[in-house]
Amino acid sequence: MKKTIGIFAHVDAGKTTFSEQLLFHTDMIRSVGRVDHKNTLLDTHDIEKRRGITIFSDQAYFKYKEDDYYLIDTPGHVDFSAEMERSIGIIDYAIIIISAIDGIQSHTETVYELLEKARKPIFFFINKVDASHADVTQVISELDHTFGNCVFFDKKLPYEALAEYSEVLMEAYFEERFEDKLYISETKREVKKCQLRPVLSGSALKDIGIDYFLEVLHQLTVTDYPNEILSGVVYKIKYDNKLRQTFIKLNSGMLSVRDILGDEKVTEIRRYFGTKFETVQTVYAGDVCAVIGIQNLKVGDTFGTDQIISFEMHPTLKTKVEFDKCMNPKDVYRDMKMLEEEDPSLLVEYSSKKEITLGIMGIIQLEILEEVIPARFGYQVKFEDPKIIYKETIKDTVIGCGHFEPLKHYAEVILKLEPNKKGDGITFESKCSTDHLHVGHQNLVKHHVFEKLHRGILTGSEITDLKITLMTGRGHNKHTSGGDFREATIRAIRQGLEQAENILLEPIYQAIIKIPFTDMGKVMTDITTLNGTAEPPIQDGEFVIIKAFVPVATFKDYNMRLSNITSGRGRLRLKVIGYDICHNPEDVIESIAYDKITDDEYPSSSIFCAKGKGYTIPWNEAKNHMHCIK
Repeated sequence: MKKTIGIFAHVDAGKTTFSEQLLFHTDMIRSVGRVDHKNTLLDTHDIEKRRGITIFSDQAYFKYKEDDYYLIDTPGHVDFSAEMERSIGIIDYAIIIISAIDGIQSHTETVYELLEKARKPIFFFINKVDASHADVTQVISELDHTFGNCVFFDKKLPYEALAEYSEVLMEAYFEERFEDKLYISETKREVKKCQLRPVLSGSALKDIGIDYFLEVLHQLTVTDYPNEILSGVVYKIKYDNKLRQTFIKLNSGMLSVRDILGDEKVTEIRRYFGTKFETVQTVYAGDVCAVIGIQNLKVGDTFGTDQIISFEMHPTLKTKVEFDKCMNPKDVYRDMKMLEEEDPSLLVEYSSKKEITLGIMGIIQLEILEEVIPARFGYQVKFEDPKIIYKETIKDTVIGCGHFEPLKHYAEVILKLEPNKKGDGITFESKCSTDHLHVGHQNLVKHHVFEKLHRGILTGSEITDLKITLMTGRGHNKHTSGGDFREATIRAIRQGLEQAENILLEPIYQAIIKIPFTDMGKVMTDITTLNGTAEPPIQDGEFVIIKAFVPVATFKDYNMRLSNITSGRGRLRLKVIGYDICHNPEDVIESIAYDKITDDEYPSSSIFCAKGKGYTIPWNEAKNHMHCIK
């Protein structure tokens, strides 16, 4: 049986050392590496060794009894949570490491929510129980209070606790039938259904509780991978010099060298163990591997019968890349796009002013990039102070017209733009008759709607929550050529935006704040002052828990303020939950100073042709010249 397990934790909980112990106890490594000794198998990058944190997800494999395991070690720092999230799609079971000293921390709750949404079964391992100020009992209580359905395994099966999750076990318990086989079978089923979460404890550093954890993991996990139609998911892209490696999880079927994936041939298959790998001819359902020869599949893409994966973790900050002026900006852009293939959350953009911007999750990520880029590409970069990523949408429904007809070119597109439900992004449908525009050209319009992000006219920020409907259009059998419908589609969207009431959106945090009751008044005042809204506080002993919704722009540095107010006793958890109407649009628009007229990539005018020459019609006159509307 093949099983893929993911190891998750808040930074410094001991996740990488725990992974090392699993590999040591299954005879895959000769000695246990230590993060502080810079000799762990899975933190292989020089930057990871120097900083003592996991930055890139890595994999290994081991065998325990009759089962084969793939182990995915994920980053624990919040700045690299997007890298962590990409691993969730391929795992069968998650192991969350909790420090017996620090208990549940903010990033732990984020990890748990992502795993719950993905319906991934969870095991908890309370680490560092050997520390003098560890409090295992308190952490167990906190786990059950916060997440629920947690059952502690203390060197033996907890018959009474397990009986609460199964009628079969409840009956067996009252009849005093303590048959391990029955309890394991029923518990395995409940774990798989995410109805029960085993909790174990020990010390990864001191090798306490590892053997027992392995046995419980083995007994309570099960997978079933069908060897039928080929299907799988891409969870990681990694370049080894210029060699592109596409990391996949095969969910069904088999894949061999020289097989076709999409429309490309697989030239090599690798099974990775840290930085080492072995080449194999064939992989089967349940295997995790890297394939060579595939250039078009991206992170999150699927093949076969699997559904495409969407991700929740998106950057709310962006920064401009600064580099030596003697360098060609397009060369730097090419390198940044390579990094974006490995980390899609970077959202690399290249402007008409030859400026390159990146999306980022936090300041530590920038520090890492400043080290990664010279090592990878051989030149130094710096970054501007990060700024908030804004978005735009519209409030009303408009008809947008785009016409592109320089000499020997022809395309016209008429689109209806209307507000979409919050969070739905861009959607598209066609109501165009094939008498006016054949299916091939309609598909071109759809392709050009989604091939790139479209900028709004207020700040040049990405347009979102917009329903685009193709109403009609026109092509020419002789003169319509590649790119004509791209030009017409962009102009139709932009001309529609010029007519609409545009709205600036900003990212919003959901803030969970736990503070002493005596500090409640100050925090509630801060929330209001910082343009947030709060729900009624909930009492929790001598503390209160406040749930608030606050702009990222005003609240991103609040942790320090909270620490000062509460003398270090307050706890803040921030989660980006989407976008809402900006609280200070005039200030933002003025500070960004976007010039829509000089943005050559997104024109709102249309181009027509007369007497063998093209001429431009401004957006506010374009409708009267359209061929489809007359």
